[in-house]
Amino acid sequence: MPPVLGLDHLAIAVEDLDAATRVWRDRLGLRQGAREIVAEQGVEVQMMYAGDTRVELLRPLGPDSPIAGFLARRGPGLHHLALAVPDCREAVAELAAAGLRLIDREPRPGADGTLVAFVHPRSADGVLTELVEGGEGPWRRPAEEVRR
Repeated sequence: MPPVLGLDHLAIAVEDLDAATRVWRDRLGLRQGAREIVAEQGVEVQMMYAGDTRVELLRPLGPDSPIAGFLARRGPGLHHLALAVPDCREAVAELAAAGLRLIDREPRPGADGTLVAFVHPRSADGVLTELVEGGEGPWRRPAEEVRR
């Protein structure tokens, strides 16, 4: 697999994005970043920052969203971790060739102009793992540039 560049973000499934944003910003001290609807994935995303670490709050757009299913089964909580990779297509091909179970055989559009693909939790010690390539929008700026 191409080298992992680092941890891209942690994602938390929430039912009420505004309420969750207030908790993470006002009570836990994270800085609020951009908010975006990612229709292809059926979610609204609020990016939060803890230093240089990004925390993604995810709200389902409807009952067919994978996040809606997660919330119905488990309730709010940690949904996935995301690893930054230089080439998502190459990473997917190499992981498939190595026999890992993938949710996405082809990368798809993610938030902030990224390409993403998911590794099934059964192939990653029970952790849903997202591979993330690129992204040139406001989420990639250093956390200190993000306005409250």
